[in-house]
Amino acid sequence: MHENENGGSVNVMKVMKTQRDLMSAGEAYQQFDSELIERRTYIRKQLQGINQEPDNELRNSAVKQLLADSGPHFFVESDIKFDYGWNIHIGDHFYANYDNTFLDTCPITIGSHCYFGPDVGLYTPVHPLDPRQRNADVEMGKPITIGDSAWLGGHVTILPGVTLGDNVVVGAGSVVTKSFGDNVVIAGNPARVIKTVPTEE
Repeated sequence: MHENENGGSVNVMKVMKTQRDLMSAGEAYQQFDSELIERRTYIRKQLQGINQEPDNELRNSAVKQLLADSGPHFFVESDIKFDYGWNIHIGDHFYANYDNTFLDTCPITIGSHCYFGPDVGLYTPVHPLDPRQRNADVEMGKPITIGDSAWLGGHVTILPGVTLGDNVVVGAGSVVTKSFGDNVVIAGNPARVIKTVPTEE
């Protein structure tokens, strides 16, 4: 009980964060929490069937239902994989080629008019450097944000905490370890700026 400014008393209830809340906020959490295990199992079962669906419209409609939100123009080829779907936010006019993997421990936010090549991986989980914490199954995460009109080539890897601006092009096979602003072409391991994107005045 706490006293308010008028001298009366009020009940103050402390809201306890769930492991899902902690995970999505990038705080340390237990990956073997029952709610998280249940969701990962559900997603795995759903995607197993969805990725075998030859009808593009049915497959993409089913994938969209598992995500937090996405635009109306949405197309992914088969064998897309993710952990939860809760933390995946995708804008309009999205295309992903075969075998994309989005590990959405933390939010993954993708803008509109983005195109991903095959075998693109977006990884938000972070494991502790301390082996005692890793052995105790403690995980953390950092969000990934990709702006509008991005183009990621095949086999691109985006690491935790990276933000890419608008109109960014990422060369095939690149490993992106840090954030970049708008209108750049990046490539390499680790990725670096190799040129700027031409833009009309």
